[in-house]
Parts: sequence; structure tokens; C-alpha cells
Amino acid sequence: MLRPYHLAIVALAAGLLASCGEADNDPGPGGVTVGEARALDEAAEMIEQRRPDAAPTPGATSAPTLPEASKPAG
Repeated sequence: MLRPYHLAIVALAAGLLASCGEADNDPGPGGVTVGEARALDEAAEMIEQRRPDAAPTPGATSAPTLPEASKPAG
């Protein structure tokens, strides 16, 4: 049979374990806090969602050409 102080110890241990984890102000990767890293990840995701699906292929645009009058004689 559990005594009242055993229940108190179990409740205290459960409370302490529930509070384990990274806080927003804990140091994170790259010298920023965990909260800042999360905000940067969310911002990067938003930027990636705004990008067009079809990126231009290399070589699709041609280099500007010189008009006939300005081409060197040769």
C-alpha cells in the first residue's frame, strides 16, 4: 500500500520530468536560442513556399546581342 508521502514523491517526480526539455532561451545551433532557431526555420519555410515551382533553366535566357551598327567591322 502506498503511503501519502510516496504519492507525493511520485507526483513530484512526474512534475519534474514534465518540465524537462528545451526552453526557448536555451542555447541552440549557430549561437542562437532555440526560439530564434525555430523562428528562422519557420521564416525559411515561408520563403520556400513563395518560390515559383518552375525555376528558370540555365541557358534559357540568351546573352544580349549587339546591334548591327555597333558590331566591329571585320
